[in-house]
Amino acid sequence: MRAVLQRVTRATCTVEGQITGQVGAGFMVLLGVAPSDTQATAVALAQKIVKLRVFNDTAGKMNLALAEVGGAVLSISQFTLYADTRRGNRPGFSGAAAPDHARELYAEFNQALRSHGVEVQEGVFGAHMVLDLINDGPVTLILDTADW
Repeated sequence: MRAVLQRVTRATCTVEGQITGQVGAGFMVLLGVAPSDTQATAVALAQKIVKLRVFNDTAGKMNLALAEVGGAVLSISQFTLYADTRRGNRPGFSGAAAPDHARELYAEFNQALRSHGVEVQEGVFGAHMVLDLINDGPVTLILDTADW
């Protein structure tokens, strides 16, 4: 799995003019699923995200985790994180999981976050989504479970 985490002050997902998910302080997570990813991968990634200490403490140092700041997650499925742009000008997406597999693990990932007591709002899997966010910091991190 690949995830792009953006520490946000606020983030909103809109589909066809309707807000489908919105959070205040926390993370907006763009999540890509690979064919080899499993339920264990989804659970491990969720646990890593929940424990990351990237929120500022009273001294202004990144030392606090999501729960310690009362943060929430706006979770967005994002197959384009597996775009292959090595050749030509049109990305290939063969590195992304098939939709049924990706949908299942996206749901598993969101449930794993919730099992840690995190509020999770979602986009709409497979939909054209409009994302609006205020990146806090800005702090943007890329996590790839293939590197673990």
